[in-house]
Formats: sequence, structure tokens, C-alpha cells
Amino acid sequence: MDPVAGIGLRSPHLAEIARDRPATGFLEIHAENYLAHSPALGTVELLRRDYEFSVHAVGLSLGSVDGLDDAHLDRVAALVDRLQPTLVSEHLSWSVAGGRYFNDLLPLPYTEEALQVVARNVDRLQDRLGRQVLVENPSCYLAFAYSTLCEPEFLAELARRTGCGLLLDANNIVVTAHNLRLDPGAWLRDLPASAIGEYHLAGHAVNDADGEPILIDDHGSRVGEGVWTLFERIVRRYGPRPTLVEWDTDLPPLDVLLDESSRAARSLRSETKADARAA
Repeated sequence: MDPVAGIGLRSPHLAEIARDRPATGFLEIHAENYLAHSPALGTVELLRRDYEFSVHAVGLSLGSVDGLDDAHLDRVAALVDRLQPTLVSEHLSWSVAGGRYFNDLLPLPYTEEALQVVARNVDRLQDRLGRQVLVENPSCYLAFAYSTLCEPEFLAELARRTGCGLLLDANNIVVTAHNLRLDPGAWLRDLPASAIGEYHLAGHAVNDADGEPILIDDHGSRVGEGVWTLFERIVRRYGPRPTLVEWDTDLPPLDVLLDESSRAARSLRSETKADARAA
């Protein structure tokens, strides 16, 4: 996929997008919203004729020691085969234990043992889909005292071992860096540029926790200026990539979402022109 900017396709906007076919670089769906046959899936298939698509899974639980759930994996694979999206992605997290699903993307300790688990699951996922999958850095609210790797080192080694790509979420970096008191610029140093296949942008909330502000990755507002600043830094460092604006709660009118993606597109075009001048 060319380095264009797209939007998340959410059900309240589905009919409007199907009717008006607004200009946007690509559309992304959450896999778990379309695993069953439905009129909505039929509309997505029609849109697939006119738009590039990405499929973003949220429930495969790449960090589960028990491995991937066979039935869930088969359903995701069937959706990917049906839509033939340009990009497929999942999160560096876990959400299943003992057959019980949790409604959250839970954190992992960054250890060799955890790396082996995630690598095994990523290998299985990529083998089943017959394609590369991008793994997204999560938002973090705590750090494990016994982690032996930093998050970028963990992601870089995962990409080296499995051949997976990386989905770099600028909002998640800002949230993690603030909550764990890290330098977001330093966070970028250990990532392999060749593995990065997509960027994500989103808004976050600021909550009070015993007098200390904590950032919450709620995807419920415009992208913050601090995230835009980091995104521009990321694009200068690693180059333009397909970029998605996510918005999942307090969903605005479609025009607002398209305006956010237009701003992302301008940043990508600006850097593309700069690269061309340098060449």
C-alpha cells in the first residue's frame, strides 16, 4: 500500500460511506466485528471494490501461553481470505486465559520467556494466513519489575525472529511514555525501520489518579498536538507509511474523522516531497 492516510470504518458511518464514497486512502475494520455473515459484512465487501482495506484484529491474544484459539483463528483467516486486505495487524498483548476472554488488551512482561510465546503465536498466525502480520505496540499503564527488555527491543527481536512487521502507534507511545515516565524520542531508537509497515494515530483522555495525571488510550477525541508532533518526528525518522486515524468512542461526524486523516496525509506528503528533493 502507498503511504496514504485512512480512517477506521465504524458501524455508525457505514451507510454514509457506502452512499457517498468519500475520498480517503484506505479503510480499516476490526476483524472481530465481521466474523459472522451479516448485512454489514456484505456492505464491507462492496466497499472493498473501491477502497484499499486493512484488517485489525483485537482478540487473537498473541501473548497467550495457551496459544491461539483454533476456532477464532479460522474465522479471522476466513475473513482475511474473503476481503484480501492489503494489511493485517494485531496487538502485542494478551486477552485470553483458560478459555476466558477479557474485554481488554492486557500487558506482557518483556522477557525472553514471553518473547518465545509471542513469537510462536505470531509464527502460527502468519503461517495460517499465508502473509505477514503487523504487530502493534500497546498503551501501557504499568511496567513489570522483572522485564529484561524494553518494549522497542522486544518488538525488534520479535520482528527479527518471525519476519512480522510492526504497526507503530504514535498515540500509544505518547501514552506509555507519559505513564511510565519515559522519553518518547528514546523509545524510537531501537526499532528496525524496514519492519515498520503502518502507523496509527488516535486521541487519548487525561484522568486524575491520586493527584497525578494518567493518560488513557480511549480513541475518543481528536489526535492531540503532542501526538502530532511525535508523528511528524516518526515520519521524518522512518519515512512515510500508510497511516490510520482511529476513533472508537464518542464517535464524531464522519467529516471530523476525514479532517483528521487529511492532516495526516499532509504530513506524509510533506515528507515524501522532502525525500524526493534529497534524492
